[in-house]
Amino acid sequence: MLPPPASNAVHQIVQIPRYQRWQIYHRLQELNIPCSCLSDGSLQVQINNSVAAILLRSTVIQFTASRPSLIDWLQRCWQL
Repeated sequence: MLPPPASNAVHQIVQIPRYQRWQIYHRLQELNIPCSCLSDGSLQVQINNSVAAILLRSTVIQFTASRPSLIDWLQRCWQL
């Protein structure tokens, strides 16, 4: 169960395939980001600050982006 949401918590619904949802859930748990899988199959994540938002975005992209997309992103990072 998630703790009560902070006053600045953001709620966003994102459709993620079930098999990726569990991977994302476990990674967010490792990052100490409050989340839970609900009985309807959805993943609920509590975002209380900008760092948590960035970590959530990075985690979702890590598991949902295509390999060529991730390679392109990495190459752009190296160029910077």
